[in-house]
Amino acid sequence: MGKEIKAVLYLRVSTPEQEIENQERILLEWARQRGFTIVGTYREEESAWKQGHQKELARLKRDAARGKFQLVLVFALDRLTRGGAAVILSLVQSLKHYGVKVLSYQETWTDMPGEFAEVLYAIAGWVAKMESQRISERTKAGLARVTAQGKKLGRPVGARDGKKRRRRQW
Repeated sequence: MGKEIKAVLYLRVSTPEQEIENQERILLEWARQRGFTIVGTYREEESAWKQGHQKELARLKRDAARGKFQLVLVFALDRLTRGGAAVILSLVQSLKHYGVKVLSYQETWTDMPGEFAEVLYAIAGWVAKMESQRISERTKAGLARVTAQGKKLGRPVGARDGKKRRRRQW
């Protein structure tokens, strides 16, 4: 029997309406079929655009540097970041430096050998960034339309948050 390949799952959803378990179920089955041993799961329920908020991704990078696994399995590369070509390439290269490879269920080419994969990572990063910008533009257009119709945005005057907010320490 061959050497055990240790893998981790990186799961991320952007909104509370999305189900992180959908990604997990598919990736666990994919790992089982490929004979990978899952040694950890990193769960993120945060937009990829909120810089510094992807705490689980930061923890994953620290664990990769410690040699805890050889593979990161993601449902799609845009789950890692929507920051564009440079950001995805930097992330993949830094993990590669630690002997860790990123495999994407949706982008099957991530399992191909060779340097051409870097070009494809850059394209996938660019596509993810463009998609995110289009979503943002549609949202802004919708808000502008509602405002033009005379509707007030935000919570009613005098309303308070239901949960206590943490203050940033600068």
